[in-house]
Amino acid sequence: MAPRTAATATEIEESHGMPGLQFNQPLSWRAGKPIAVADLLRRLQALSKEMQAMDQEQIERESFTKVAKELVNPNLLMHKDKGVKALTAACLVDTLRLCAPDAPFTGQQLKDIFNLIIHQILPALGDPSHAYNSQHIYVLDSLAVVKSIVLLADIPNNETLITNVFKICFDVLASPVKISNGEGLQKNVEMNMTAMLGCLVDETQALPSDAVDIIVAQFLRTDPRAVSGSSGKNKKNSIMDEKQSTLLLRQLPPAYNMAKYICNACPENMARYFSQYFNDIVIDASQSSGHRVSNKNKKRHSDNMDDSDEDPPGGPNEEGISDLRKVHGLLRELWRACPGVLRNVIPQLEAELSAENIQLRLLATDTFGDIISGIGAAGPPAPPNLDPAAYPSNALADPAENTASLNLVTKPSSPQPFPRAHPQAYANYLGRRLDKSALVRAAWTTGLGRILTTSAGGAGLSQQEEDRLIVDLGRTLGDSDEKVRIAAVRVVSSLSFRDIIHKLGRSGGVDEPGSVLAIFAERVKDLKHPVRAEAMPVLARIWGVAVGEISAGNEEVCALLKGIPSKILNTHYTNDIEVMSLLDRVFFEQLLPLNYPPIKAKTAKSTQESSQGHTESQGESVDPDKIRTERILFLVRGLDERAKKVFYANQSRQPTLGPYVSTFLGRCEEYNGGVMDQNETQIKEHLTKLIKSFAGRFANPQQASTDLWKFAKMHDRRSYQLIRFCMKPDTDYRTFIKALRELSRRIVEISSSTTVSNSLVETLTSLLYQISLIVYNKSHIPAIMEYSRTDEKSLAATAHELLRQISSNTPEVLKAHVQAICKTLQDEAPTVKKANDAGAVDNLKACASFASKYPKEIPQDPKFRQAMTSFALRGSPAEAAKYAVSVIWAASEKKEMIVRDLVQQCLKGFKYGFEGFLSRLATLSQLVLLAPDEISQDSTDAILDIAIKQILMQVREPSKKSADAYEWSPIIDTEALAKIWALKILVNRIRSHDDAESLPAVAAQVYQVLSRLIDQWGELLPARNTPPSHKSRLRLLAARLYLKLCTHKSHEALLTASAFNALAQVAQDNIQEVRAGFLQRLKKYLHHQKLSQRFYTIPFLFAFEPSDQVRSDVTTWIKSRAAVFSNIRSQQVGSSSKVNTVLESVVARLISLIAHHPDYSNETEDLVDLSRYFIFYLQTVATEDNLSLIYHIAQRVKACRDAVLAAPAPDAPLTEADDRLYHLSDLAQIAIRKYEDTQNWTVQTLPGKVRLPSSLFSEIKSHSEAQRIAEHNYLPEEVENGVEHLLKATLRASRPGHSKKRKSEGDPESREGKKVKALPVRKATATGSTKEKKATPRKAAMKTKTPTKAKKSTEPKEMDSGERRRSGRAKPMEKNYVERDSEEDDEEMYMDAAVEGEQDTASEVDAPANESDPETDENEGISADRGQDEVREDGKADEESGEEQREEPKVEESTPKPTTSRSKRKMTSPPQSKPKARPTKAKAKPKSTRSTAASTRGKAIQVSSDDDDDDDELSDPPDSA
Repeated sequence: MAPRTAATATEIEESHGMPGLQFNQPLSWRAGKPIAVADLLRRLQALSKEMQAMDQEQIERESFTKVAKELVNPNLLMHKDKGVKALTAACLVDTLRLCAPDAPFTGQQLKDIFNLIIHQILPALGDPSHAYNSQHIYVLDSLAVVKSIVLLADIPNNETLITNVFKICFDVLASPVKISNGEGLQKNVEMNMTAMLGCLVDETQALPSDAVDIIVAQFLRTDPRAVSGSSGKNKKNSIMDEKQSTLLLRQLPPAYNMAKYICNACPENMARYFSQYFNDIVIDASQSSGHRVSNKNKKRHSDNMDDSDEDPPGGPNEEGISDLRKVHGLLRELWRACPGVLRNVIPQLEAELSAENIQLRLLATDTFGDIISGIGAAGPPAPPNLDPAAYPSNALADPAENTASLNLVTKPSSPQPFPRAHPQAYANYLGRRLDKSALVRAAWTTGLGRILTTSAGGAGLSQQEEDRLIVDLGRTLGDSDEKVRIAAVRVVSSLSFRDIIHKLGRSGGVDEPGSVLAIFAERVKDLKHPVRAEAMPVLARIWGVAVGEISAGNEEVCALLKGIPSKILNTHYTNDIEVMSLLDRVFFEQLLPLNYPPIKAKTAKSTQESSQGHTESQGESVDPDKIRTERILFLVRGLDERAKKVFYANQSRQPTLGPYVSTFLGRCEEYNGGVMDQNETQIKEHLTKLIKSFAGRFANPQQASTDLWKFAKMHDRRSYQLIRFCMKPDTDYRTFIKALRELSRRIVEISSSTTVSNSLVETLTSLLYQISLIVYNKSHIPAIMEYSRTDEKSLAATAHELLRQISSNTPEVLKAHVQAICKTLQDEAPTVKKANDAGAVDNLKACASFASKYPKEIPQDPKFRQAMTSFALRGSPAEAAKYAVSVIWAASEKKEMIVRDLVQQCLKGFKYGFEGFLSRLATLSQLVLLAPDEISQDSTDAILDIAIKQILMQVREPSKKSADAYEWSPIIDTEALAKIWALKILVNRIRSHDDAESLPAVAAQVYQVLSRLIDQWGELLPARNTPPSHKSRLRLLAARLYLKLCTHKSHEALLTASAFNALAQVAQDNIQEVRAGFLQRLKKYLHHQKLSQRFYTIPFLFAFEPSDQVRSDVTTWIKSRAAVFSNIRSQQVGSSSKVNTVLESVVARLISLIAHHPDYSNETEDLVDLSRYFIFYLQTVATEDNLSLIYHIAQRVKACRDAVLAAPAPDAPLTEADDRLYHLSDLAQIAIRKYEDTQNWTVQTLPGKVRLPSSLFSEIKSHSEAQRIAEHNYLPEEVENGVEHLLKATLRASRPGHSKKRKSEGDPESREGKKVKALPVRKATATGSTKEKKATPRKAAMKTKTPTKAKKSTEPKEMDSGERRRSGRAKPMEKNYVERDSEEDDEEMYMDAAVEGEQDTASEVDAPANESDPETDENEGISADRGQDEVREDGKADEESGEEQREEPKVEESTPKPTTSRSKRKMTSPPQSKPKARPTKAKAKPKSTRSTAASTRGKAIQVSSDDDDDDDELSDPPDSA
């Protein structure tokens, strides 16, 4: 082609008056004569340069016609040289710019142009090092700025081109840059591409669906879990950048930003596209099985809760659900990036909330929760790190440090508040709390937690909205389904410490009923173990994090969270072995982590502000033992009384279980991995018993047994030594931790598999938690003593209390510190001018406990002895004198001389009110117990004179109130204290008397005093002017001292049956503190087997207990003892041991006790009311296995006569007491039969004979008389109806969730085929009928309803007055009820298998016989929770050593009013001045045949001190036992 001439250009310029294109070189060629590449490049560069300099408004467009035609020549567009194509594209975009708006190209030419740009130029932008990168950028810039890209929309069949332009642009931004100099894509490339695509979306009427898929795929680039593949219905492949797989992105991916900009720049168009996209996905998923989502306005059959989680037929299949799950994840990210495009999708998503298909509702609920929370496709941020072992602990004042804030893809973000943008959808979402599916409710709960945690994605929630969500969280914590409760617990665990305090804490703390935190705390006692396993560690972790603020004195945190340890420890009372195993793990991993504090004992180099509010400078010395001790003290200080019992009982396990573990290790060494030379059978049998005993303490006994056998077969001697290190009292804390860690490592190294090693490590660790001195460690003693002296952070009282417990249970750990304790006592000894420190009594107790076991370790120097003498004469409080005497007696070499001197000094010039007179009384009380032989007769007479005449028989401040006034005061005045010590003098004197023959004469006066105090409600003097507050204290003390005396068999024999009945009535005292204090001591002695089995009758008098807490404690304790006895009985099967029926035999004693109760009456209503005793007894004792025995014993009562007051003559007529027995026997039988019906049990009649206690019952010699009594029904017909209604009401009230009636699996109809002989029913017959009949099945008679005339209702007041059920009475069968010869021993109750004592399961494993219970020392309320190794057969009660707990709970001052309504409680009342105010008593007082005992000297009893439980008389009894 000939080149253009200059004249031609000039002519064009002149003809139009505007400059034209000056370029006139040819750009095309003929076939076979191509232009050289170099020349072609030079010409294109010149053309491009000229065109770039031109302005659109100042050129002649017609001058570009020729050039435009040449530029679209295929020779240039398809040239093999990249430079030619790049320059050609640059010239073409300039042509489009200069000729706009009319492009000088045809439609096909434009298609070829965009093919070049899209497939050659745009992909090359991904390589910044390209030689023609500037031309590529220029082309992109021109398309974006001039918006030439819009021409693509005018090209026919442009779907492929449009799709490719989106695909290539996103691929360029997403693909990693491959250059060596590290240069990345220029920012303007991203910006121009974004502008170009935005313009294309805005100008295109309808984007291809593939293009929409490509845009959608970019929002999944933040999800590291996304697979390589789009979530669209056509599943276009998309390349995932490897850099997007990390969650720690500093900035969002460019492709993601470009898609986000496009959606926000064109919200109208993109909203339409996304709506169609979402609808297509849902339709495809629904059509996968012919099911479509119901319209949101369509009413569902049920939106309420139901137990069904099954989908109706016709829902999406797995592939459809998978697609829906992907698109729902996309919606989460779209809301974070561009919420405007979802305005049409949200209503569609809302419709899924009402779908019948559970999977659809579940997906929609999950999605809505995340959308509202601003959580995208990458998922929620990592939960806050609540580390209970961190030091310093988290502080509310510290700035919140959230590492997740650096992670852009997981940081919650909501551009606009969803509740205000879509209020209807938000309201519908909140309604899912009542969804019928538990899965949906659980998902809703999870979403609720995320909304609270993120404050609705950072958009914020109003106070009203947040309060509603918190209330809803509390409701989900109490949901009926465990999955929902678990989800709610996990919500709480996901909250930060700040949120827990400032959000959840707004409704109240863990001790405020109804608050969210209180409801959450109750989940630790949930009926389902998975819920407990989730809740307990979380609750403990919260306290572990808050302990820093608690120690700093933050009142808000203290009020909210201080009660958490109590809530956790109180779970022990559930008697669930799984709970107890979990409790140990939580206690030592969350509450008191073993690795706390995570610092060494060297200098701590930290400048971080601690939670206590001070800065630790570099080089400051930090004692980890003191830090740990402080945490222990704060934990103990916050415990309630019941939790303290559990805490101290758990710490007391080591002295009990330690010897058994030592025996176990010895047997393992003898076992030698299974290779034994001798005694193989004995060793295996003994090892089997030991392992069985230990395995019973685990939630999975079988697995524990397997693990312990593996440990025995492992035979690693180093492991044996490490366990011994952990158990030794002289092992410090650091050594214990090292031994525990090394033991775990060795087991892992030796074990063949990871699973085996993990299980074995867990089992041994759990066992070591029980046998190691972790809290009572020797490393903590110095810090405890320091806190007790300095009262730093007001922890002195708690430190003293902890020191008392340590000295009582494990005095061995004090060995290294006893000299320091003695030196402190020596310095604090009182003098005439100076009183001793108040905390000295705790040090004295610790010293006394230690001296009783290690007397040689106590200093023998005169100064220390003089200090102890000073405490004995002037110590304050008086208990200090008592402990000082114990120290002197245990450690002194010249005991006799010191005792005589002390007695003389105490008696010399004694006068009431004189300085130190209480201390002298306490000293005399202890001396008459420890050293009666060293006290002369004259001194003994003088001591008795002081105790009786000067103290007990005097009233120095007479009461001005009525003689019948009876009240409680939390403050004990001086006179009351003096009388308390005087009574102890009398009782201790006869306790030290060991001559059984002379004991009745010596003890007569003391027994008379105690009986009078009990019978006369604390009044001892005829003038009846004792202060009312003294009377309640003295009555409680007398009852406790009676129990103490009865721990000795010789003294217990002196307690007559009538006196026992009077003692039992203390359990129904008007004052709760008296009842609780009496019950606490009774349970302690019964647990330690120090009382005979007749005392088990007394706890059943609490059937009318008005205090729910006390009654609950009694119920729990009785059930725990029943579980222990049942376990013993199961082990006795097939052995020669006598069968244990302690609680079963109590029913006879209970009938006798009620028969002599002052509230007894033969009135119909009263008899129904009295049946509460038997119902309470059956609820706590009866099982399907023992019910026949209980029924048989109740029947046998009618074969006897009453012998409480005196054995009747054989021919004597029946007395009122006999009549009462027979009424109550029939009443008990009715209660038992009705109870059997309600439990759907089938019980066989007992094929044997039972002997009743001869001290209560006397046999009927006449056969005919016995037959007549047995056949006669003593109860009115209305009683049976009343008992039945009362029993049903009682069981409904005690059953959780009793509103729902469920058919029992043991329904009688399901067992009709069983031919079992049921309990016989005695029915009324005509007088004199003696015809023998066969026993008929009871069920047929009980199910027959016979219409009768309406009679007076015998139902309790709380019952409905509806139709009463009456049962007919058939003729009785003839049986021989004549009492056979009974043994004199009251304890033998059941044929040849009578009970003489309780069998200790641990005694079979050759462990030390004198150890205390493994579960409880003085904490009797937790005695038998584990049901293993808990019952002793030590026979007689040993003298007590004064190492029991001293309780000082807070008691509110109150004056109880006598209760007259028996339907509420059956409390006995103090004697009134008017006879009509007291119910008629049917008991006789003990005979006054005791004469004044002569002063005799008994042999000294070698005990360390008087019982410390006496100290409880000086403080208030616990509110609950």
